[in-house]
This record gives sequence, C-alpha cells and structure tokens, in this order.
Amino acid sequence: MIEMASREIYANGFDEDVQADDQTNGCPECDGRVETNTVETVCEACGLVLAEHAIDHGGEPVYEEETERTGAPLTTSRHDRGLSTTIGRKRDGRGNTLSAKKRRQLGRLCREQKRGRFRSKQERNLSHGLGEVQRVASVLDIDDTLQEQACQLFRSAHSEGLLHGRSIEAVAAASVYAACRCNGRSLQLADVVAAARVGENRVTNAYATLNEELGLPAQPMQPHAYLPRFASNLDVPDAVRRRARTLAERAEETQIVHGASPPGFAAACLYQAAQRADYRLTQAAVADIAGVAANTVRGHRDTLRNELE
Repeated sequence: MIEMASREIYANGFDEDVQADDQTNGCPECDGRVETNTVETVCEACGLVLAEHAIDHGGEPVYEEETERTGAPLTTSRHDRGLSTTIGRKRDGRGNTLSAKKRRQLGRLCREQKRGRFRSKQERNLSHGLGEVQRVASVLDIDDTLQEQACQLFRSAHSEGLLHGRSIEAVAAASVYAACRCNGRSLQLADVVAAARVGENRVTNAYATLNEELGLPAQPMQPHAYLPRFASNLDVPDAVRRRARTLAERAEETQIVHGASPPGFAAACLYQAAQRADYRLTQAAVADIAGVAANTVRGHRDTLRNELE
C-alpha cells in the first residue's frame, strides 16, 4: 500500500514570496542571511541581489481625495478625442503676465500647432463638423450627455462616408436632432433648422440618411412628450397641464393620434384643456408655439371632442 502525502496542495502557492526563515541556502557569496521582500531578494550582509521584480500581491493604494493621474478623460466632441495640447499666450503656469517677446514667441508656436493639428482634410472636416454639432447643441440648450451622443453620431456618419455630397452643417444638425429623437426628447425639427445654417430640406434629407444607414433606434414621438415645453412657454396653470396630459394619454391609448402631427395634437390637447378649465388661451398662441397652423389645432380639437367626449 502506497502512503499518500498528507500535505495541503499548494500550501504556499507557486508565486508566493519566500521569507527568510524558509531559506535553505544562504548567500552564495558570503553565506549571509538572505531576505525577500515584495521587490527583490537580497543578502543582508553583502547586499547581493539574488532575484528581483517579485509579484506584488498588495492592492492599489486608495487615497482619501481623488487624484487625476492620467490626464483629462477622452471626449468624442473633439476630432483627436481631447489628446491635443493647448498653448496659452497671456500668462505662464504661475499666473504671471508674459512679456511681449514671450507672447510673440508663443503666438508663432500656436500658429504652427494649428497647422499641424490635422493630418488630412478628413480630419479637418471632422473637426469642423464636431464644432458645428456643439454650436447647434449650445443654441438649443442641450445637455452634455446628448451632445456627446450627437458627436458620436457625427463620427459614425463621417467614418461611414455619409458626408460625401452632403453639407457638413446639415449632417451636424441632423445628428443633434437624431440624438434627441433616440432619447425621447421633444425637439421640433423647425427649432433645429432655425439653429442650423442650412435649409430644412437638407436637414431632413441628412436625418433620413442617418436613420437609414446607421439604423437609429428612434421611436415615434407621442403628443404628451411636447406638453411640458408648450405649457411652460405659455405659462398655463397646473390644472390645465394635468388635464391636457390626461387627454393626450387617452388619445394615445385609443390610437386616434395615428397619422397626426404630434406637436399639433399636443397643442390641441392643451387648447381643449384650457377651454374646459375656463382659462383664456387662443388658438393662434397655441399654434404658434407648436409651429403649426391654427386650422390644424381646430381639426385635432374637433377629433378630441368627437372621439373622447
């Protein structure tokens, strides 16, 4: 019968540090005591290094205050993802004003840096387009999260070659509109066109191209999504807002909004709610805030009366 070993398997581990009391041999030079730490194995007597670069089992140190050790985070809003350097011309690192000679020197450096920022015309177009996306988003007061998504959409369109034959400004405006549509934010196309530097047809065609080629998860907008902005712009009471939302939700459940303009139907719900609450609100004011004609508001108002009331 063979007697099996009773020692635990991997009792010490294959990569554990060997401490001084486990050493079977001393220093090969002076037979001194050998000590092993997390960095190296060294003789205490003569200082001979026997091994180094041992595995450090300790975790990364945690500091009470967060410190930036890798620079600024990457961003999609710049063509180089924010890795480029910015040269200042007025003050040094300590905040002191620079001399005229130093400012002229830094001005020349800035000029040469701008010339070398782009390696090709494609990068220049990408930088121009991302700047246009940020400009349109700033005019429309869009938050940073949607702005980053719009920049990423423009990057995707640029990499897929969708800018050929199309205006960069149109694709940038369409990217902002698409980012809002994909996140369910009620943003009218007329507002995007007003902030852009191109016509409505170009923005519409660019959005249709993005939606078809990139497969955007854009869902149809519902009338209730426009009510908060319309009610806020018209400064209507809370009771009218709640009644209008109830009308819009009931209309969406009964599917009478199919084929109708969501902003126009939302304006009709708001107007009908104001009429029921005896709040003075004209059709012209509601139609103007929704960007539709007064006849559209009256037509949807009649639909609400006939179907829901």
